[in-house]
Amino acid sequence: MYRPSKPARLIVALLLLSLCSASLLVDNTSAKTRRAQELVETADKVSPDLRAIIQSGNGSSRVKVLVQTSSDPNLLSSLLNLVTNLGGTVLKTLTRLNVQLVDIPANAVDVLATESSVLYISGDNLVRSFGHLTTTSGAQQSRAQKGLLGSYTLDGSLIGIAIIDSGIDPNHKSFSGQLLKISANQDFTGENRTDDPYGHGTHVAAIAAGEGAPTKNKYEGIAPGAHLINLRVLDSQGVGTISGLLSSLDWVLANRLLFNIRVVNMSLGTPAINSYRNDPLCQAVRRLSDAGIVVVAAAGNNGKDGSNQKIYGAIHSPGNEPSAITVGASNSFGTDARKDDVVTTYSSRGPTRSFYTDIYGVKHYDNLIKPDLVAPGNKIIAAEAIDNLLVTNTPALETNIYKTPSSMKLMFLSGSSMSTPMVSGAAAMLLQLNPGLTPNMVKMILMYTAQPLANFNTLEQGAGQLNIAGAVTLAKMVKTDPLGLFTPALGSALLNGSAPAAQTTIASASFPWTQGLVLNHTVVTGKDLITKYQKSYGKGYLLGEGINETFSAQSFNYAMWTKGLKLATYLTVSNGTALYGGSYFAPTNLFLGDGVVMGDGVVMGDGVVMGDGVVMGDGVVMGDAAMQALSATLNGDPGPTMR
Repeated sequence: MYRPSKPARLIVALLLLSLCSASLLVDNTSAKTRRAQELVETADKVSPDLRAIIQSGNGSSRVKVLVQTSSDPNLLSSLLNLVTNLGGTVLKTLTRLNVQLVDIPANAVDVLATESSVLYISGDNLVRSFGHLTTTSGAQQSRAQKGLLGSYTLDGSLIGIAIIDSGIDPNHKSFSGQLLKISANQDFTGENRTDDPYGHGTHVAAIAAGEGAPTKNKYEGIAPGAHLINLRVLDSQGVGTISGLLSSLDWVLANRLLFNIRVVNMSLGTPAINSYRNDPLCQAVRRLSDAGIVVVAAAGNNGKDGSNQKIYGAIHSPGNEPSAITVGASNSFGTDARKDDVVTTYSSRGPTRSFYTDIYGVKHYDNLIKPDLVAPGNKIIAAEAIDNLLVTNTPALETNIYKTPSSMKLMFLSGSSMSTPMVSGAAAMLLQLNPGLTPNMVKMILMYTAQPLANFNTLEQGAGQLNIAGAVTLAKMVKTDPLGLFTPALGSALLNGSAPAAQTTIASASFPWTQGLVLNHTVVTGKDLITKYQKSYGKGYLLGEGINETFSAQSFNYAMWTKGLKLATYLTVSNGTALYGGSYFAPTNLFLGDGVVMGDGVVMGDGVVMGDGVVMGDGVVMGDAAMQALSATLNGDPGPTMR
């Protein structure tokens, strides 16, 4: 098979960067206009968590806050003067995101919010991680491809995947076979190191793009040819801050062309309190998506409470952002065949319960249907960083498959943290195959070709389980312009040729594709999704734009969508067939009306809807993959509670 040498691939990558820069850019004017129109004008520009501190009697204490501002430089100088006059200090300015990190007395936040340039103020809360793949996902059977230059291996070559996590152990054999496999390292924790003393990021990076040669391809990553950008935001204890995470995203925007960063993996999060329209993490993710970067985020691991009660509404930020590909966890039970696969009990379910408060004090919940899809995330074996804290605290996480050398050790972890890099690796494969795909096209392809898992509803599995083999089949047929020189007309042919058969065979067993998309508050089905170009497939749009909503109904805007599509009126518990066949679960209008219909604590079929998006009331995301492993046996489904 034809495969260029590692140095040659890097040279080609740089050439492609110079040729394809137009495809990575976006009409910033139109994107900013839409973002400004979407921004919610709330009665309170101060986030609920900060408001609670002010009202608790601790207003004299100092807090670190994230101030989202307008881009007008004249207004910015006025803001900086006000911060100083209020006894505050600007600690950091993220120019590409229009965010200021400010240290200020809590009681002064309300005065700061009156400044005309201030859009929203939220707390700099803590962020934590959440914790046979290539065969069961269909990645391995998609490796061999034919192109204009002959046969080649589809493995993510030339694509940069940014791993925003706890660092990567550069000496592990999973990353040592390629020149500049880890092409950049940056620390945003203040610990001035980019290795992985915690152990989470190395495992995540290996799932996305670990090399298979050291293990004879048995524990190969999904896109082993991709290069990694190591952005460390979680410290040696596995904890980070929102400001550190925002700094890493700002860095990505500044360096995306230099390292051809096409995918960002975020196996971490924080409680989704603020509406995605105001949440600074969600707004940053939107900017990356507008710039042509696929952002993949973990759904979280809060599918059940301590009483073994199924929970709905525990999707974390930035997984509550509609432009992100939000990934939940499935369990493949260690087999290649997929007929027995299930959604794990601990995987966070939708809808999103982030909210804003109007001038009458009424909370309006986002109620987006999430996750977008699920991928294997249970007891995943991948690279073990040397002397990491997770294994030190829980030796049972070590597999002992390779006892020596230390740079070959592998470990178990479970959670949506492990599912997320599977999707990131899949995205890298699709972008290598068809570099002109937009983030929305990648998301559409992954959802449309997903496998519906029987006996699970849409709020648990989204479109279904990741099917890389099907996604590759579809992606290679999609017409794109890698240089971004033209925009297809609405309704024009999307594919080169007829639509492929909507099914995939893995491990000698066939299953249908979902053949639909999960968008905002509904499900869209129809063959036009892959045969005709839809306007929202372009950069600078949300995939769900153009679906009109009233208090109780939804309809298509036919200036954005073609007429051969159908909006679902209810969600189902899937029977494993296409087009969301199965039993009735909930009407889609339940998610409309700004959350008024679906109040806090309502029992929803088989579980409870959480309120305010707060799972752990302290601003810290628990549900870490490692935390689950502490209470898990090595067999079964390790979650907050055992099934």
